[in-house]
Amino acid sequence: MKNFKENDVVIYTDEEGKHFDTFVIFGNDIDTGLVHINHANLKVSPIFLELHPSAFSGNAMPFADPYSFMLFNKLKEKYEQKTEETIEAVTLYDEPKKTMLAKAS
Repeated sequence: MKNFKENDVVIYTDEEGKHFDTFVIFGNDIDTGLVHINHANLKVSPIFLELHPSAFSGNAMPFADPYSFMLFNKLKEKYEQKTEETIEAVTLYDEPKKTMLAKAS
């Protein structure tokens, strides 16, 4: 199984055989084995991905300019923080209701 790290520039091949230059957003999901990519915000199997030839030099950036890349990372951090807050809120109030039984005499 291929492992991709965050911000790797990859080529995604869809079911129709079309190739898309994109990049990895978060990396490999350990539980599902899928890779979260930027193209249409998809989670795909690593068999549909290959490392972009420019990524081998180590100088490839997912965006054309560093400013856009910095903005994207800020948005991603904000999204991750909101997700963590939502998970905490859900777990705080996710207690099952206990039914009260009548006392037998």
